[in-house]
Amino acid sequence: MTIIDSLSLEEKLRILADGAKYDVACTSSGVERKGKTGVTGNTEACGICHSFAADGRCVSLLKILYTNECIYDCRYCVNRKSNDTLRTSFTPEEVCELTMQFYRRNYIEGLFLSSGIRKNPTQTMEEIYTALRMLREEYHFNGYIHVKAIPGAAPEVIEMVGYLADRMSTNIELPTTEGLRELAPNKTRKNILSPIRQIQNRIGEGHSGIHRIGSNRQDFMLHNESTYSLMEKQTNSLVVPPKNRKNFVPAGQSTQMIVGATPENDYQILSVAQALYRQFDLKRVFYSAYIALNDDSKLPAVGTKPPVLREHRLYQADWLLRFYGFEAEELLTEDRPNFNVYLDPKCEWALRHLELFPVEINKASYAMLLRVPGIGVKSARRIVMARRSINLTFESLKRIGVVLKRAHYFVTCGGKMMYHTKIDEDYITRHILELDHKKNWELEYDVAFRQLSLFDDMGLKRQA
Repeated sequence: MTIIDSLSLEEKLRILADGAKYDVACTSSGVERKGKTGVTGNTEACGICHSFAADGRCVSLLKILYTNECIYDCRYCVNRKSNDTLRTSFTPEEVCELTMQFYRRNYIEGLFLSSGIRKNPTQTMEEIYTALRMLREEYHFNGYIHVKAIPGAAPEVIEMVGYLADRMSTNIELPTTEGLRELAPNKTRKNILSPIRQIQNRIGEGHSGIHRIGSNRQDFMLHNESTYSLMEKQTNSLVVPPKNRKNFVPAGQSTQMIVGATPENDYQILSVAQALYRQFDLKRVFYSAYIALNDDSKLPAVGTKPPVLREHRLYQADWLLRFYGFEAEELLTEDRPNFNVYLDPKCEWALRHLELFPVEINKASYAMLLRVPGIGVKSARRIVMARRSINLTFESLKRIGVVLKRAHYFVTCGGKMMYHTKIDEDYITRHILELDHKKNWELEYDVAFRQLSLFDDMGLKRQA
């Protein structure tokens, strides 16, 4: 591992931006903070991650690592300790300077800051805290900030960072404990879940503005005396929000799972995601198709195509869990543990339950409408509103926004189907596959090995 600190800022940016591209758990939504006199920047509530602002602007972030040095040797990571690669780090001042320069040129509206681990998790997290504190208080940056919480860092440091960031994330990395033990022996599930629970609890406590350091105060002092002394001087034994920062992680937290590095099936991955949503109140679980860059006997061979279609289906299924009332056990089972990558999960579910279809548009419940392929959340609400005054027809559904080329196999209007369609799984499957063939091919072949987009979950749209 070659560490070079005497690089220019531009050279550091090239290295550390490239190293950050494999982390997809970044988001730009959930916070609205207007610009005001005396501060630089603002952030608008944008609805969903990686999307467009309400006024049509695409929200972009400066996405960098604080350092690509790392004391860990996670087999799947491009920045693992055993890789012979050029290493460097930013200083807190350089992070501030880059962010402000990019912002003033209108390239970005916020910062996504992740990091390797230099000497230990706490020291790295302290340096990140210093960078964010300077950015907020000295450079008066009021834009969006997403930062990674590093497992193993002292809880007090994570808490101080939480008052400076809009969103935090702690990567769960791999779906199972066994996979983590096999590929990331320096990490444990308990270690990873600890900051996730801490952030959840602090958000849940409300924004009282002051939170006492717990019983581990002495342990923290022994762990890092210099930081403790600094905090003791600043806080008088209390964790106090930095100046003008009263809300703790106001946009919530997210996480990321790697897909395809270990043999877990889709059912296991989706079940873990469902548990994370329920137990930790996460805003998002991101899925990252593993890109085989490291030559390792326990990983897919270098050059193996990333499972991007599988990743896409997991994102669609995730959407069904969060917005459509589905549960993981409905979409997959132990006997049928993987999605058909050529069908979207909602269609696949409907085809397995044809006994429930077709449904009558003018009578079906809102919950049942959400389960019809081609009908999304907005169009289901419009249907419920419109049919209070009129009997809906297929032409009405088209105006409402229903995707009829998909939905017409599963609905009737006034007791009649749009065409004389055979309610048969093979017949409908064949026709839907023809509709999706081009999009599936583009996903499978066009996006492999490109840098993960900040926009709309790599092209994922709300599948109805």
